[in-house]
Amino acid sequence: MLHFPYIGSGPYCYANSFAMMLGKSAPSVTVIEFATGSPFGMQLIRGALPFFGPYGWNPEKGFDDALRSLGWSSAVSKGGSAEDALHRLQAALEEGPVWIGPVEMGHLRHQPGMSGPIGADHYVVALEMAEGRVLLHDPHGHPYVSLPVVDFMEAWSAKTLDYGQPYTMRTGFEQLREVSEEEVIAASIPVAIHWLSMDDDPDVPEATLGNGAAAEKLAGLLEAGCSDDLRGHLMHFAIRVGVRRLADGATCLRRIGFAEAAAVMAEQARIVGSLQYPVAVGDNAIAAALLRRLAPTYDRLLSAFRAFPC
Repeated sequence: MLHFPYIGSGPYCYANSFAMMLGKSAPSVTVIEFATGSPFGMQLIRGALPFFGPYGWNPEKGFDDALRSLGWSSAVSKGGSAEDALHRLQAALEEGPVWIGPVEMGHLRHQPGMSGPIGADHYVVALEMAEGRVLLHDPHGHPYVSLPVVDFMEAWSAKTLDYGQPYTMRTGFEQLREVSEEEVIAASIPVAIHWLSMDDDPDVPEATLGNGAAAEKLAGLLEAGCSDDLRGHLMHFAIRVGVRRLADGATCLRRIGFAEAAAVMAEQARIVGSLQYPVAVGDNAIAAALLRRLAPTYDRLLSAFRAFPC
């Protein structure tokens, strides 16, 4: 199956934020995203909320793996009162930009249409703080945006998100060793196998499903009648980020000679990308059929990884 790499926009907020923090030594966001483990699986949280990302995974669970593979380290601080967090941020900004997140996207009122919490996570880079405002690079298309501190702190409290702790930030990024992109990809294969295998018993909400079972269940939900909220989540976020991850995963695997696994991920990317139109126009039957085609690919991908000597 022909795979042509994708370059373009998409909701890659934390990969882009990491790339900004790593500066001239940063690998491509394609490789950063791959290293987090995000492309390897699917989950249906509480049997109702789909993500084309691994069972039991969230971004924070992938960051340390990614930095380790990339040859970098950073210091993490989180929690405490809003006042303490603001003091920590001000002190950190005196040393340079600060990686921030997760934040509640709905409180980022510089983004069109945002007027309150929507339960969506996001990551940004803080640059300066003065005169009651925080200057940010928001990778959702808003460089050098200025946000009132009160709105920023409400977003940073992360009270309406399903994961993460309030006031989480990363500073002190240090490159420990130089690593090629191919070495990063190869070092991330055990992470991919870990997430695909679903061997662990992660702390997930009741009724959460993974991989093929998640795809099959979502197909049934669509056939039963897709709610506006589910349709909006799929077409505005889940499909867009999911297909980008899968396409980038196929690109990365081809670079290190994992031809069979790359072919499976390219197939997954085509299937998930093909969901966008039927979901957007309300053709639930076609979308369900695509999801049922997707379901067996997760076992095939795991088998392809295990058959290749790492």
